[in-house]
Amino acid sequence: MQQVDGKMAQVIRFARDSAASVETQNGMCLGCHEADTGFAAHGGAHEDNQVSCANCHALHRASDPVLGTATQAAKCYECHSFRMGDSLKAYSHPLREGKMSCTGCHNPHGATTEMLLARQTVNDTCYQCHADKRGPFLWEHAPVAEDCTTCHDPHGSNQPGMLVQRAPLLCQSCHSQSGHPSVARDAGGLATGMPSQYLLGRSCLNCHSQVHGSNHPSGSKLMR
Repeated sequence: MQQVDGKMAQVIRFARDSAASVETQNGMCLGCHEADTGFAAHGGAHEDNQVSCANCHALHRASDPVLGTATQAAKCYECHSFRMGDSLKAYSHPLREGKMSCTGCHNPHGATTEMLLARQTVNDTCYQCHADKRGPFLWEHAPVAEDCTTCHDPHGSNQPGMLVQRAPLLCQSCHSQSGHPSVARDAGGLATGMPSQYLLGRSCLNCHSQVHGSNHPSGSKLMR
């Protein structure tokens, strides 16, 4: 403990309810851990919201929950509780099973990317694990190349494959349904009589199975 103006400086307590400001607390941490955070931590979302290092990290303990794959998500959920709800949906990434951590996709110490993504784009972040969807493909599906979240909700969904909604409605949000066998409704509302067999099971994917892209010479319709 050092003296300041002849008085003993106050011992800094690292905690949410500490008398020391977040800036003071973090300044002490960054004195040693500046290289661990990077320049993007300054002015990042967590700093802007006055989140201190101690809000996430358990200091000077044998194990820090936020550094463990199996325990990290629970710590993040203390603030991002709505994401915990997403993870409990029928289809989600294996966060609750402890096989994946939030930092697999996000950089909590700050990034120049949207939503603190670990890579420059949403797709590049997804390709870390889903490299088979990267391509290039002879026949590309435009929304796949643009943004995976056009069709998928990465935090969890009640639709198979973490889709934002089920086919054919998802497909018909971009593709015209006129004259196609997967028409889900007509002018009178729901399709009358026996529904088309193409609406059952995987719906549009019954025929267009290569929705992420195709390298088949005859795959222009993503059917093979």
